[in-house]
Amino acid sequence: MLNQNRWLLNSWALAAAFSTYFFMYMFRKPFTAAAFENEGGEGWDSKAVLVAAQVIGYFCSKLIGIRVISQMTANKRAIVLLSLIAIAQVALLIFAVLPRPWHVAAIFLNGLPLGMVFGLVLGFLEGRRLTEALVAGLCASFILAGGVAKSIGQWTLNYLVAEMGCTLQQAEQWMPFGAGCLFVVPIAISTWMLSQIPPPDEQDTKSRSERVAMTGEDRRLMLQQYGLGLAAVAVFYLLVTILRSLRDDFAPQILSGMGATVKAVDYSWIDTQVAAFVLLVNGMTSWISGNRAALLFSLIVSLSGFGLIAGALLSSHQITPLWFMVLIGAGLYLPYVAVHTTVFERLIALTRNRGNMGYLMYVVDSLGYLAYVVILLLPKSALLGEQTADNAFYHDFREYCWIGLSLSSVACIVAIGYFARLRSNSN
Repeated sequence: MLNQNRWLLNSWALAAAFSTYFFMYMFRKPFTAAAFENEGGEGWDSKAVLVAAQVIGYFCSKLIGIRVISQMTANKRAIVLLSLIAIAQVALLIFAVLPRPWHVAAIFLNGLPLGMVFGLVLGFLEGRRLTEALVAGLCASFILAGGVAKSIGQWTLNYLVAEMGCTLQQAEQWMPFGAGCLFVVPIAISTWMLSQIPPPDEQDTKSRSERVAMTGEDRRLMLQQYGLGLAAVAVFYLLVTILRSLRDDFAPQILSGMGATVKAVDYSWIDTQVAAFVLLVNGMTSWISGNRAALLFSLIVSLSGFGLIAGALLSSHQITPLWFMVLIGAGLYLPYVAVHTTVFERLIALTRNRGNMGYLMYVVDSLGYLAYVVILLLPKSALLGEQTADNAFYHDFREYCWIGLSLSSVACIVAIGYFARLRSNSN
């Protein structure tokens, strides 16, 4: 039935991908709503240690995924995805029962399987005429889910303290597992929906090229042939990943540093505005039929995102803290989502190389998360100096944004110049 109705197929695929990745975030991000105070050693921020542990697991997952995701066949994706979610939820149970500070190992184990979920979901969507629109919807899920997950985490934390009589420390340890329990059934249903999506049809393949599992030689040739352009994309994607992760994981500290009093629902509101804007802009690329034109348009969109960040920083004293976070988020997610939806999709379609988006995404993702881990593991004194923590984090975040957008703009311009000259092997 899905094969016979194009509108139904695309709606089903969009709903399945969005909901699956959205629900995955409920196993990953709710713990960031907690403060985890007085846990770290001298010179270290305790929450940063926990975030870093999860990101290290995520980073290791991305490294593993370079090979695993690029070689994954379609018939195994759904069962592997559900197995990864189960491992992550068990890790949250271990997180709840292990004494501190040993629970850090459990949060690492939680991140380890989740890093491969995106590549598995992406495999159901790539190589189609509406891939950009579908993947934009997928990316909207993680933009929205970050704020919703923090809201769910805050609500669960409040419930455990007020209704269950837990101490704050007990509530912080059990909150991530409790939040995950709410989404076990929903993610099972959405994964089943993904498994029902038929492969790309003949017209999809003609327009975008066939997507196949890659060998080691395929991976080596792709990096060798397009090294400079891919390196330029990797540089600005790496910097955007750092800034985007700092904004998402430490939103309470940034907003507090700006003097804002934030309610749980505010995180969801912020990311809803960001998702609507980014989804609209990046989704439009699917209507550009020429692969080179779409590729270059996506890079120009990325460059405009860096301009939006600069505007937000310059006008931060004239706008509210919530709108500051909206503008920074939109500026960061424009290039972040453009790489996910269009840059690699249209590069493969343009060159007709043997390959898939998952491989290229996991190469740049692993680099981005490695850099973020390094930032998180710096001692608190190196990041915050002599100021109070929240105020210092806000000012440091501004400095990181200026450095990041400057270097990213240069890298993006290099990528535009490189891909503008790339020879097409498509029709």
